[in-house]
Amino acid sequence: MPAPTQEELERRKRLEIKAETVGNAASTDFPHHWPGEDHEWSLDYFKDSFQVRFHNNSTHDSEFSLIGLDTSVANAFRRIMIAEVESLAIEDVFIYQNTSIMQDEILAHRLGLIPLKGDPAALKWLQWYRKPVDDQSPAAGFADFNTVLFTLKKTCTWQEGGKQRFIAGETDPEKLYEDYNVYAGDIVYHVSGKQSDFGAENLFEVVNPDILILKMRPGQEIALVMHARKGIGQDHAKFSPVATASYRLLPTIDILKPIVGEDAKKFARCFPRGVIKLEPVSEEDVQKDETLQGKEGEIKAVVANPMRDTVSRECLRHPEFKDKVKLGRVRDHFIFRVESTGQWESDEIFLESVRLLKGKAQRLRNGLDELMS
Repeated sequence: MPAPTQEELERRKRLEIKAETVGNAASTDFPHHWPGEDHEWSLDYFKDSFQVRFHNNSTHDSEFSLIGLDTSVANAFRRIMIAEVESLAIEDVFIYQNTSIMQDEILAHRLGLIPLKGDPAALKWLQWYRKPVDDQSPAAGFADFNTVLFTLKKTCTWQEGGKQRFIAGETDPEKLYEDYNVYAGDIVYHVSGKQSDFGAENLFEVVNPDILILKMRPGQEIALVMHARKGIGQDHAKFSPVATASYRLLPTIDILKPIVGEDAKKFARCFPRGVIKLEPVSEEDVQKDETLQGKEGEIKAVVANPMRDTVSRECLRHPEFKDKVKLGRVRDHFIFRVESTGQWESDEIFLESVRLLKGKAQRLRNGLDELMS
């Protein structure tokens, strides 16, 4: 049988987005599905076809495409980023004084959810904490190589003359109280043991010092010690290094017949801004399509940036666009969006997920070698 054309191969990779259903959803690039075609997985073919393209990359937010990848592998990266990349979070809170209106349990829970950040090398140096056995105190396993020490101490007092202003009817806390708001920035890191070898007083700190923890009034105070430890998201969500890690397939928009005039404007409004642009019909367009004869200078709809499309199917609801447009998605083009909580830079989280998946594959390979030996 003749080899399939490039057009046919592209068609096989397209999911068809119809008005009410989705077509061509099943993957067919595996051995023995297409007679006379060899779709056995090849490392050389993967190296030639796989691509990584970054569209946006900042400290806390990155967007990139993985092209030529199977869905199972793409989803493995997503799950590893959420649940298996290590980060730091407050695990134990020792409350010595809390006369605020917030209960101890709620206060400890809020502290545990505050994102922390630090030197990546120091995070790698930290070892996993082993919980004490039997009835030992949680502090029994404390050591500089597995625990980061923080403290929080604050007391709310009256401003000078604040009590008199309060009696007179003043309600603005800025004019009445001192230290009445407790922020994440009030949490203080204390260097322990060999952590000083990294040479930074702020080796570990909160990501956003403006997070409000609680409010107090004169006479109320809190004093507590916190132990932060290394963990992963599958143990608790507070250890997840990402605010979100998601992917979507690249949308495709094929205009099968020219859409001109007022229909072009209506067609553009069916999509998010920037997906469709309007251009005047040129003589070259007329030469390519005879149906545009006599419409030179009128505006026509042209696909500008399909990546911005949300695949809303709005254009398929209008009869004037029937048989003029075809929507789809590329099965092996994954657009990832990774938002970091601050411990890792967003692109480093993805690279760390690659390293972890590589380690999983190596362990599986070693296990198979042992079975075969």
